[in-house]
Amino acid sequence: MKIAVIGAGPAGMTAAYVLAKNGIAVDLYEASDRVGGMARTLELWNQKVDIGPHRFFSNDSRVNTLWLEVAGEDYAMVDRLTRIYYSGKFFYYPLKAFNALANLGPFEAANCMFSYAKGRLSPTPLDGSFENWVTNRFGRRLFEIFFKTYSEKLWGISCKELDADFAAQRIKKLSLFEAVKNALFSGRGNQHKTLVDQFAYPIGGTGMIYERMATAIRENGGTIHLSTPVQQVHTENQIAKGLTLESGTYHEYDQIISSMPLSLMVSRLPEAPEAVKQAANALEFRNTILVYLNVDHDNLFPDNWLYVHSPDLKMGRITNFRNWVPQLHGDEKTSIIVLEYWCNFGDDIWTWEDTRLIELAKKEIRETGLISEAKILDGHIYRIPRCYPVYKTGYKSILQPIETYLKTVDCLSVIGRYGAFKYNNQDHSILMGLLAAEGIVNNTKPDLWNINTDYESYQEASVITETGLEKI
Repeated sequence: MKIAVIGAGPAGMTAAYVLAKNGIAVDLYEASDRVGGMARTLELWNQKVDIGPHRFFSNDSRVNTLWLEVAGEDYAMVDRLTRIYYSGKFFYYPLKAFNALANLGPFEAANCMFSYAKGRLSPTPLDGSFENWVTNRFGRRLFEIFFKTYSEKLWGISCKELDADFAAQRIKKLSLFEAVKNALFSGRGNQHKTLVDQFAYPIGGTGMIYERMATAIRENGGTIHLSTPVQQVHTENQIAKGLTLESGTYHEYDQIISSMPLSLMVSRLPEAPEAVKQAANALEFRNTILVYLNVDHDNLFPDNWLYVHSPDLKMGRITNFRNWVPQLHGDEKTSIIVLEYWCNFGDDIWTWEDTRLIELAKKEIRETGLISEAKILDGHIYRIPRCYPVYKTGYKSILQPIETYLKTVDCLSVIGRYGAFKYNNQDHSILMGLLAAEGIVNNTKPDLWNINTDYESYQEASVITETGLEKI
């Protein structure tokens, strides 16, 4: 049996790793020159940095066992510090009661509580939008302060157009009561993912996990083809048979696991009905521009990352890699920070020259006051196309015929954030890759579409600690 895996992000790498470990011949194809996808680690200015902040946290023992198998003892537990920048002030996230009250002031705090009570006592009928869902859960004023601006920056659409499914997946179990309880009791007993205050992190950067997987794949006889984009997956009589590379070369396989963007893969399937191809072309992805700045200071601000909710700033998130693990910066005395800007292909900023983007980032980081008068030594731009699947209102009705059709195609699995059009974290993508590979090894067909960001693990639950796996 010979298997092809398309894409070397967390999902694709995990699938190829598990297959190779089980003695199955696997070819992995990656369009870029590195493995890791959005979870790769770069080397800049004699330091290591990730593609934005990538914490790893899971309570699924299958995922944690595999992660620890690869990481070994080469990880550290990082104490998370995250804040929200809004209206010139910094709010701790998760909330800290006195900080939130001091920043909001008594009048605004009372306004938030009144708005919350009003929303709970007289909820508006759910209309399928993110705005409506969050307003009903937290009140109009808290929605405007802590959800609206950031979400609209990220997705590029009004919160009225953003599907409530995004909220249901990411924050469905989070309530104002739980957030306040977390603030008052400093997170004791908290299990909600968005409030977790400590996470496991590889000392060589997030990408270390996938680079080690790549080494294991090769050692077990697998092949990794970097800078080798796939043009098309081929099917005959609803069975995946092989793929054609952009170079024009055709390769035959027994099974194909794809994590390439679902819209591109499906729209090029030779036997897919025209209606399914049109649905695939209607799916939208959001792009990211990362602006890295090398700042001449080794103690700028304490956060791992910050969310920028101020509407007067274009950036959406700031990460300070100096505050993760010391192995990233080594003996260097500067701090590398990265500012994230989100856009579409048609947006003007996507085609800006690097120098213009760096000047924008310099200006905006100064406006926050986070780096004071520290000198900015250099900048670097990294662009990521199609990295966020856009959950527009009603997106499921577009996705449904695609999902239905793909279930009729044998020997083809779609996984990962790009491949399955799911806003996955690392642990979700790892689980999809793991299950896809185990399905091939065990000759079963797991329903990968059910693995989503809100999945409930019915397996043994655990968390990673300093000493390894701990049951919960």
